Amino acid sequence: MTQKPNPAHGGWQFALPFDVRDYECDLQGIVNNAVYQQYLEHARHRYIRTLGLDFAALADQGVRLVVVRAELDYKTPLRSGDACTVALRTERMSPVRFVFHQEIRRTPDGQLVLTARIVCAAMNATGKPIVSDAVDRLFPPEGKA
Repeated sequence: MTQKPNPAHGGWQFALPFDVRDYECDLQGIVNNAVYQQYLEHARHRYIRTLGLDFAALADQGVRLVVVRAELDYKTPLRSGDACTVALRTERMSPVRFVFHQEIRRTPDGQLVLTARIVCAAMNATGKPIVSDAVDRLFPPEGKA
């Protein structure tokens, strides 16, 4: 189940602007592939905060939202000084699994930089899957959006 997209974000639920910094680039002068994952993660954490939840506070409460699969398709590189926007929408897969569909686009030309599908799971401190009210707030079960 996909939550309602926000028309103000081009159909995505959330969008966050970034500026590429010099130290994020490799010897080829393009953003290092690992840095893109940091952009994606930061956007997910900021999105969670817009829903009144805090990633660190959830962990303190025994709810671990962990990435179990990351699929990234790189389309065109970003370079130092480029501006970009990271957008996302969510999908509930099961009571304990959910997906962040994400993309990065260069601004202001809108060039697609990458698409990503990040599968996550809710687990307790010992690594066992859990169902939690916090996860239901982030990813409403089918029919509850």
